[in-house]
Amino acid sequence: MKPLETKIDNQHILYDVERIANIAAFSFEPEVLRTHGQLNGSAQGRGNTFFFKHEDVELVLRHFRRGGKVAAMGKDRYFWTGLTRTRAWREWYLLAKLHAMGLPVPLPVAARVIRQGLYYRADLVTQCIPNTVSLAQRLRQGPLDELVWSKIAYCIYRFHTLGVYHSDLNAHNILLDVQDEIYLIDFDKGEMRKPALGWQQQNLARLLRSLNKLKRLEGDGFAFADSDWSLLLRIYNAA
Repeated sequence: MKPLETKIDNQHILYDVERIANIAAFSFEPEVLRTHGQLNGSAQGRGNTFFFKHEDVELVLRHFRRGGKVAAMGKDRYFWTGLTRTRAWREWYLLAKLHAMGLPVPLPVAARVIRQGLYYRADLVTQCIPNTVSLAQRLRQGPLDELVWSKIAYCIYRFHTLGVYHSDLNAHNILLDVQDEIYLIDFDKGEMRKPALGWQQQNLARLLRSLNKLKRLEGDGFAFADSDWSLLLRIYNAA
């Protein structure tokens, strides 16, 4: 990985030169990607996520957007306090660090920050992890066996032991591939911390709230049970 930072007008761009040979031919705009036949799909959430191909590589574009009541102040505008403190820059470099540590996260490819006076807007591009579905999607297909829950528990434990804080660990940000290997995504506002029981338990509680919420909303169509969580905690605590 060879990160390079450049500036074009009011756009700050960070990218891996080993994966993007010509940044001038690269676009962060979904409409441009659609026009060029590169856009393959999209997903809606707190951020807008688009799937596209560049130079035969499948990529994921996420536009940073606020969630909750704060969104009323500006859905995709953030207060400028310096380039290295922007959401996109921080997540790009965190993912690069986690990837170098051998952790199962998306590979960062590019980031863009557009400064507009006191505010900025931002985008992040990562390499797509192929043949994956979220934990939420998988539980809609049916129950998971003990081995899969054990893999999820150990994956979270591994991140926690290394001091990786995920600010929004939920059922949508845990991916499973066809071999049931586990990945974590969306590290917006994530950071490296000294391992401590307090924030680690908060992470787990956030995941449980997410699973219980989906269970309340979807009922029997969502295959999550209290016994599944008990198993996850048992494996996590025994690791």
